[in-house]
Amino acid sequence: MAWYCSGQTNSELIENLFEAGLIKNERVKNAMLGVDRAHYAPSAPYSDSPQPIGHGATISAPHMHGHACEYLIDYLHPGSRVLDIGSGSGYLTHVFANLIDGPSTGKDGYVIGIDHIQELIDLANKNMSKSPEGRKMLGDGKVKFITGDGRKGWPEGAPYDAIHVGAAADKLHPVLVEQLRAPGRMFIPVESEEGGGSALSALGLGGGQYIWVVDKKADGSVHKEKVFAVSYVPLTDAPPK
Repeated sequence: MAWYCSGQTNSELIENLFEAGLIKNERVKNAMLGVDRAHYAPSAPYSDSPQPIGHGATISAPHMHGHACEYLIDYLHPGSRVLDIGSGSGYLTHVFANLIDGPSTGKDGYVIGIDHIQELIDLANKNMSKSPEGRKMLGDGKVKFITGDGRKGWPEGAPYDAIHVGAAADKLHPVLVEQLRAPGRMFIPVESEEGGGSALSALGLGGGQYIWVVDKKADGSVHKEKVFAVSYVPLTDAPPK
């Protein structure tokens, strides 16, 4: 169904996704309407399909961005702290920033995008600077892009109310769970093979990539749920120079 949702403009794309039920939450819809994908996708920006952005990376299909936001929406409010791992072109980082924009609740809310490829960090900053709203968010520190190994998170900005991982991890890295606030939630694709590693086998998970939703409860306990199969580029080391 998703491929029928492509449009000629950003608003047509998002409205089509909403009408098809691929985006259900009004806050998510409005946040995505506020970010023109043409600033972030180099070709066919209003197609509901992944697009290459260079350096072996992609910008995910917009319906996947909608799913990520909706799974995290209860943790995305003014004052929330968000970590976007594998931020790539910067598109979803900007959408998250829209979702936490508004009168502060006393917390210092921001979104940190982290990627291990410096050229993608430069691209994300350039892309966000294409709109007045994006330039203001960068200038105010509401959004910051960091070069680093996302598998280690970014402890300097923790704890995070929400963590999004935009590439498939080989395992659920405990350090990311540690950086979640209690309560907090992480949306992460995890790569596994049949008879995979001990962490996956212990959970009875194996075969292909799946999105996991990881909740850290208020008491610090952790609940993991495998929700649906996906196909993401892997979360890996930066390519050699």
